[in-house]
Formats: sequence, C-alpha cells, structure tokens
Amino acid sequence: MKELVFCAVPEGVDLDGDFDCLELVKAIYGLKQASRVWNETFDEFVCSIGFQVSAFDPCLYVKIVDGHCVLVLVYVDDVLITGSSPELISRTKTDLKTRFEMTDSGKCAFVLGIELVDGPDGSVTMCQRRYVDDILKRFGMDECKAVVSPVDISTRLISSDAATKVNAPFREAVGALMHLMTATRPDIAYAVGYVSRFMENPQEEHWVAVKRIFRYLQGTKTHGICFKPGNKIDFRGYSDADWAGDLADRNELGQQEAVKCFAVYE
Repeated sequence: MKELVFCAVPEGVDLDGDFDCLELVKAIYGLKQASRVWNETFDEFVCSIGFQVSAFDPCLYVKIVDGHCVLVLVYVDDVLITGSSPELISRTKTDLKTRFEMTDSGKCAFVLGIELVDGPDGSVTMCQRRYVDDILKRFGMDECKAVVSPVDISTRLISSDAATKVNAPFREAVGALMHLMTATRPDIAYAVGYVSRFMENPQEEHWVAVKRIFRYLQGTKTHGICFKPGNKIDFRGYSDADWAGDLADRNELGQQEAVKCFAVYE
C-alpha cells in the first residue's frame, strides 16, 4: 500500500502496550484502496511475464510468442485466458498460479451474462439467451407469440402532448432492450432507437411498439454475434431513406452506414 491507513484494534486482540489503532501494512478486503491495489499488483506481474496492455482496453493483456497470440482479460478478480496456442495458454496459467491463488474453471461458457458457443468451423458465437428469457418474464411477455421482425413496416409513431402516460414500465423496458442491443443484438438497434424517442411521454401505441420488439426476441433467443476465423475483412456500405416518413413534420430521414464485417450476425 502507498497510502498511510490506520484501523481500530480488532476486538479480542491483546497487545503489549496501549494502542488505539494499528497501521495497515497490506490492503485488506473491503478497504476502499483494495481494488486499486489489486489491479496494480496484477498489472505489474502480468507485464513482468511478457504481456502488454492493449491500447483498446486497459483490462486486456496481449502476448505474442513465435507468431502465436495469447490474451488475458481481467474483470475484478475473474480472469479469462484465450489464444491460438494451447501450450502458450497452459504456460500462462502456470505463471499466474505461481503468483496468485487461482482456480481453473475450465472452458468458458458464460461471461458477464453472455453465452459463448463454439462452432465446428472454429467460430465463436455470443448470445444472451438467458437475459432474453429474464426480460421477457420481467415484463410479462414470456408467453407471447413470436414475430419475424422487430418493427411492423406500417408503424408510424409520433410524439404526444397528452397529459397522461401509458400505464406500463416503458422506460425500464427500453433500458433493458438497450443493454441487449449494445452487447449482442445489433439487429434490434433501429427498433430500440425508434421507441427511445418517446421516453418523455410514452403512449399506448409506443408501448405496443416495444412489445413488438419483445415478440421478435421470443422467436430469436439464440441469435447473436458470430466471430469467424480468418484474416479477411469485407467492407460493406448501406444507404436508405424513409421518403418523408416523419408524420410530425414530414422530414425525410436518410442514413448511410459503412461496416467492417469482422463480425457476422446470424
């Protein structure tokens, strides 16, 4: 520890002398500095065995040996290890166990609520089937009938000046859908963005649109993002417009997207 921290003498501890407090020489669980001390300790050791901190995420460490790569991802005190060489992965586990008391939980199937599924072609698919089940049940949609699209093509929503709002957990539902959208379900991004425009004063038709998204999720629980092996990256462009589809002011909304398809939605 770098800070000077004192603690009260624990009950039942007898000391020679009259002491009101003791100086801490090591961070203990529950101390506000403990998480930072742990991170500094882990970071120092991992870097000492040849890893470098990723420029994209300070919790991701990268090591390349003879053309093979191993990745170490730390979340609080949980560590994920993956790479292109089983031998390098095993060596990394051994190195970490020499410094920290660790338990090898085997192959990772779930991480932070995300399910990881290995494909026969070496691909890895991330989905949130359990989370979808949870939010469907939470908002009373667990027995709804599935539909094939998150938005009905005839849907035209407008803002309302009504004095009363719909008696439904609209904000909570949109928030839950946003979490899913940003993690593994980009296919509902447009639909969620659409209904989120009416958070201030949602009406019944807005709630119906939210329930439409839930009905779509009912039939697509196992959908997610599939990462496939290989170095090829396709660059694709998309363009669309809604031809004065805004009923409030008849503005035309256009959109252009450029996507590097390192991930393929299935």
